Amino acid sequence: MAGFKQYVSESYDELKNHVTWPTYAEAQRLTVIVLVFSVVFALAIWGVDTVFSSLIEQYFKWVKS
Repeated sequence: MAGFKQYVSESYDELKNHVTWPTYAEAQRLTVIVLVFSVVFALAIWGVDTVFSSLIEQYFKWVKS
């Protein structure tokens, strides 16, 4: 248990004294960037999924005929 307490204490010290935290404005800007790229990638994956689904559907229609 002593090792765990030391780990928590050292982790807290590291976060408080040695980590450079972004400013509020920078954190907001980076959050917007992450959200925009997440939406763009989600739309890209949706588009590729739609195309492949359509191709597979057409393939099975062709095989069935």
